[in-house]
Amino acid sequence: MINNILANQSIFERLGMKKKYKVKLSQPQRNQLLEMVRNGKEKAKKITHARIILQADSGSEGPALKAKVIAKNLNVHERTVHRVRERFANEGLEVALNRKQHRKYKPRKLDGDQEAHLVALCCGKPPEGRKEWTLTLLSENLIKLEITDSVSRSTVHRTLKKMNLNLG
Repeated sequence: MINNILANQSIFERLGMKKKYKVKLSQPQRNQLLEMVRNGKEKAKKITHARIILQADSGSEGPALKAKVIAKNLNVHERTVHRVRERFANEGLEVALNRKQHRKYKPRKLDGDQEAHLVALCCGKPPEGRKEWTLTLLSENLIKLEITDSVSRSTVHRTLKKMNLNLG
């Protein structure tokens, strides 16, 4: 029984807090969001965030709906509504519309030019005294030829696998 009551209450209600982040849109901002929603040419998450902001707008033309209602209308979690409102209030419209970049994002070790050098090296003759290229030899030669500062044999392996190249 208590779990059902807690599940139906919003996070802010449970903590006894009022709605902290209010959304007030200017007319140009509102028009931009309406256009974005009408066109539908943006990413789905961006359009959903635009709809959240439009429904949360407490300005003169906005409906100023509560988080529960917005979450139900747009089929998102209530916490998503709170996060979008908070990001709008603290960081602005563009930040609230766009998703955060993943924290664990790592840029590629080899760019297109370096990958082309790797393929050319792989398709060429192996070094003197060797019958064929190995991943270690390829990674060492990429560094020796100053194509890249450092690269592991596993990076070379993934790159060749991505290109459907086989050393054997």
